[in-house]
Amino acid sequence: MTKPYKSEHISWSGHLGERLRHIRRLAGITQLELSRRLMMDQGALSRLERRSDMLISTVCHYLDALGVGFRIDALMPESLKASGLASRNGDQPSLPLLGNLPAPPSRDVVLSIKPQYSGKIVNGQKTVELRRRFSAQVGTGTLVLIYETSPTSALTGVAEIADVLTGPPNIIWKEFAGEACITRKDFDDYFAGTKHGVAIKLRGARRLTRALELKELRERFSFAPPQSFIYAPAQLRKALSNECSKVIN
Repeated sequence: MTKPYKSEHISWSGHLGERLRHIRRLAGITQLELSRRLMMDQGALSRLERRSDMLISTVCHYLDALGVGFRIDALMPESLKASGLASRNGDQPSLPLLGNLPAPPSRDVVLSIKPQYSGKIVNGQKTVELRRRFSAQVGTGTLVLIYETSPTSALTGVAEIADVLTGPPNIIWKEFAGEACITRKDFDDYFAGTKHGVAIKLRGARRLTRALELKELRERFSFAPPQSFIYAPAQLRKALSNECSKVIN
């Protein structure tokens, strides 16, 4: 279990690797745990934390695995301020370049899953769901609402996130091919062109006592099916708790 983050103002004097290591320690995450999340050797992570510089993508990947919110801003002189776009950073105009946003208050998520996979999830055969990208703010214990895509087009099941792991596709295949219930060709096609993927480990999957079809979801909750995932509207979780109490506690 990770410790809660402390709010600190830090005056940095060390190099970038030292800064990342300090953030990891503030987050209460050991080097061993982070190396497991990143699917890399602990020795390689130790060397990374001793580096004085690194690619921005490496920094983002490291912070994502910690579940730490971050933002990179361009600090601009007043003469170059883009009207209506720049925010204020003290007295210095700034323009956000890169970063992630905090998760909304509701941490439940809706995952769009093809019928051939969703059925295996609720039957307990498939315990790992794959994604090219996934929010680092979603962690262990998060409730997953399973939206089964066309031709079903309905909310059909629920599960709980046991873990979220990121790493190179070849490592994900080696570790989770059996649990993901996917062919090598489909796996390679899905992850083509990406250096890192996400393996979402699921537990406690079960089918809803009554599927909620897309027409009802739209009328009652202004629901739009996600391409990959969305945060579940609070009223949707409340309705499921009331109508499917045998399924969602």
